[in-house]
Amino acid sequence: MKKISFTLNGEQRFVQVEANEILLEVIRDKMGIKSPKCGCDTGDCGACTVILDGKTVRSCLIFAIEVDGSEILTLEGISKNGFTPLQKALNERNAYQCGYCAPGMILSITELISGNPHPTEHEIKESIAGNLCRCTGYKPIIDAVKEVTKKD
Repeated sequence: MKKISFTLNGEQRFVQVEANEILLEVIRDKMGIKSPKCGCDTGDCGACTVILDGKTVRSCLIFAIEVDGSEILTLEGISKNGFTPLQKALNERNAYQCGYCAPGMILSITELISGNPHPTEHEIKESIAGNLCRCTGYKPIIDAVKEVTKKD
């Protein structure tokens, strides 16, 4: 066991981890953060997406011990003060049916628009390419992002 520390959604956290513990398990089981989900366990579906030091990663592919000293942001972190404009637009357009992919999608799009406030449709599609959604066909998601990021 090794004690690690990291910032999770703006709060300094300390936890004991085994060398082989996966970040997703630590976030969900030890920290109580439930938005990242286990979908495939191979990093292909995006359900476990978190923002690690400003970049989206698949938390099912990272050992918890690797994030010592890092900053991690989940959906709970970006929603601390209520829905973001992106989340409001997604909700208004009924962009999700089951919602399983929603946290990973929102974090991937959040990363995109934090560095590119007016992305093209192609850039939006590229940003969510690693997030599988079996319900919506992606159109309402893309339309919501275009609405939020349109130039005035």
